[in-house]
Amino acid sequence: MNITQEKTGNLNAVVKIKIAPADYTGKVEKAIKDQAKKAQLPGFRKGMVPAAHIKKMYGKSILVEEVNNLLNDTLSNYIAEQKLEILGQPLPKMDDEREFKWDNTDDFEFDYELGLAPAFDVNVSSKDKFTEYVVKADKETLESRIKNIRRSYGKMTNPEVSADDDVLYAELTQVGADGAAVEGGITSTATIRLDQVKDKKILKSLIGLKKDDEVTIDIQKALEDAAVISKALNISEDEAAELKANFKLHVKNVNRLEESDLNQEFFDKLFGEGVVTDEAGFKAKITEEVESMFKQDAERKLSNDIYEALLVKHNFELPDEFLRRWLKATNEKLTDEELAEGYDDFAKNLKWTLIENKIIKDNSIEIKYEDVVQAAKAKLDAQFRMYSPSPLPEDQLAQYAVQFLQDKENANRVFEEVKALKTFEQIKSIVTLEQKDIDYDKFMALVEKK
Repeated sequence: MNITQEKTGNLNAVVKIKIAPADYTGKVEKAIKDQAKKAQLPGFRKGMVPAAHIKKMYGKSILVEEVNNLLNDTLSNYIAEQKLEILGQPLPKMDDEREFKWDNTDDFEFDYELGLAPAFDVNVSSKDKFTEYVVKADKETLESRIKNIRRSYGKMTNPEVSADDDVLYAELTQVGADGAAVEGGITSTATIRLDQVKDKKILKSLIGLKKDDEVTIDIQKALEDAAVISKALNISEDEAAELKANFKLHVKNVNRLEESDLNQEFFDKLFGEGVVTDEAGFKAKITEEVESMFKQDAERKLSNDIYEALLVKHNFELPDEFLRRWLKATNEKLTDEELAEGYDDFAKNLKWTLIENKIIKDNSIEIKYEDVVQAAKAKLDAQFRMYSPSPLPEDQLAQYAVQFLQDKENANRVFEEVKALKTFEQIKSIVTLEQKDIDYDKFMALVEKK
């Protein structure tokens, strides 16, 4: 067997593999004998089929399979031994002029294109400056969060007349321009949250309603969101998005979620017995929680700023033409138009992955299983806190995390998140971070501007 490499460009190479009969004959004969032992063919006892018979019937397919296995192993071992950093996978070069007899006498030659990763150094120092925003909770955000929490622990009542933020339990009937029900039209019983009604004029018409009152509304103007309309009318989102119709809304009941009292029982449910004892302590805790969520937003912005800056600073080349061919070869349904539209984003993410891997390698950063478990616990804890501020017991959270990571896709995703986190931590330990206080609304304007 002979294997050689030829550079065809700065980041491209072709590996040529030559295989003689002596390289594959023994493997083919062994595969034929193994199949003969397992074969069940008419006229032969199991395991007693002559190898010559198997060779006659399946010899060519066995030869093809063994040559392919030999090629794959040889190429993989060569890449590892030569310490070649490749992008994507090797692509076989097609040569219509080469014809093989596949009769165990061929001298085979196969060529594979490689896309090589560029060599570069990560250049990060204290001269690189970034703003680390400290986002402060504004009055409106705090009041909204407090209201939502109090309602989560409140009780349901049925007032006589509807008001802001109430929920109407109503029957919806599609009507025509004359106000009469459309024959074969949509009818549905639904709960309509008034805080989801976008049109101010329609919202005004829904306030002050009593049981059995009726009002006609334009469903698109009222709710706007196809998902909300779909749920209310029990139709698909596609149908909801296209629907242009008026509906008679017949009130069957008015529901109101009253806010919980700010008392010790409420505080203990939220934070544990005796942790908070008055309204001031309650507001302080909620402020801490809200600003903690803002901190995550600020960290995401800082990471994104670092990401963009380092990509500009490390503007190395990629084997673009090879990568385009590789993407097409490995994604049969990918159209030329989709490739053209998406390639720049793909290349950008690939460049960042190379920078990230370089930082991990140069700084001998380890990603341990314990790190992944802790990240999974934090992710799950955040999800549970969306429904209740009270934390889960540690043993229960740990059990959920282990179950979550048993899914390979979940485990890979969390591993990549931990890898990214450790990379950014390393970068932040080197660059200069300048802290700056900022109100939430101004911070969001800054994020949206980007």
